[in-house]
Amino acid sequence: MRKHLLLGIVLLLLASFPVMAQSKKQQELEAKRQALMEEIEKINSLLFKTKGEKKSVLAEVEDLDQRIVTRENLIRVTNQQANLLTREINSNLTTIDQLKNELEVLKKDYASMIKKSYQSKSNQSRIMFLLSSEDFLQAYKRIQYMKQYTRFRKKQGLEISAKTEELQKLNETLIQQKKDKQKLVEVNRKEKEQLDVEKKSQQALIASLKKEEGKFATQIREKQKEATRIEKEIDALIKAAIAEANKKASGATKITASTTSFDLTPEAKALAADFKNNKGKLIWPVEKGRVITPYGKRQHPQFPNVTQDHNGVEIITEGGSKARAVFNGEVLQVQQLKGANKAVYIRHGNYITIYNNLATVSVKKGDKVKTKDEIGTVFTHPNTGRAVLKFFVYQNTQKMNPADWVYKM
Repeated sequence: MRKHLLLGIVLLLLASFPVMAQSKKQQELEAKRQALMEEIEKINSLLFKTKGEKKSVLAEVEDLDQRIVTRENLIRVTNQQANLLTREINSNLTTIDQLKNELEVLKKDYASMIKKSYQSKSNQSRIMFLLSSEDFLQAYKRIQYMKQYTRFRKKQGLEISAKTEELQKLNETLIQQKKDKQKLVEVNRKEKEQLDVEKKSQQALIASLKKEEGKFATQIREKQKEATRIEKEIDALIKAAIAEANKKASGATKITASTTSFDLTPEAKALAADFKNNKGKLIWPVEKGRVITPYGKRQHPQFPNVTQDHNGVEIITEGGSKARAVFNGEVLQVQQLKGANKAVYIRHGNYITIYNNLATVSVKKGDKVKTKDEIGTVFTHPNTGRAVLKFFVYQNTQKMNPADWVYKM
């Protein structure tokens, strides 16, 4: 019987390992789901804050696209959670059946012991059992047997109590899991309904775009052309700033130094190394924001014949938000770009971060700044009410993807 009990315990432990792993996975999925819900709240706050916004049809389509993609991810993660809960429930049902069988065996064994004990429970029977011993050694062994039998009865009773308690707890867990699954199913149903509404709204807007596709495509190309012009100005200013910094460091009277890379002092090398070591961990250049235009080249989602290329990212934030330094450094330049707002360049050794589209600036060239120091106010468009920061990261003159550097961008 002991072998049977030991086998049951081993099987129970083996069955618990996948459940433990699933619970950890469930926690990871729940963290993802909460993050996506917060992302949707952020999108609603930054992109759909007022109904009175004078937003273009194109902007409405792009904003809806961001919310639709995020909501689809939320539905996918919630489905994964519900499916995982189903597997956990099935696993628990199997364990409950196993526990019930083990409990039944224990109760039968215990009942049999109680019956035998009852049949020989009188003191006279025990005395006769001892007196019938052939010698003292046999009497001693019989005394030990009776003690062991009593302990074993007690142990069986405790095992039955423990199994019963374990079964009750597992049943409670199962009831809660079923409730959790029902909640997730209901959440997903509502999210899918909202997704259908948003997709229908977007499709109607896309239909109106298609009617004047040439006009909107031209507007996008003009906007891209203007962005490219500003980025060329930025590239030229960086080269000039590098040359000026190298001239100052070398003490030359003419700008003959390299215009493609900084000549680094030991202090600047240490700062650059520190900046590099924080890749992927830099703070956001605004306290609250969301990327609406990513880095790099891509086809426009609504107009496949139109290509967009960006050296940095565009981050939408709340009106009146402050831009802040993402890392320790020195203000390399403050510039009023032609046809745009102000830009602040901060040097971190041989790395440069650029904060463009600022209405006001609170630093000047040569200022030392620390992480989170405010450097200016993001410009808020008077017609649309949108505040968008254009953020760039360079190593010398090499463009880099800010999403690789900023935490969870």
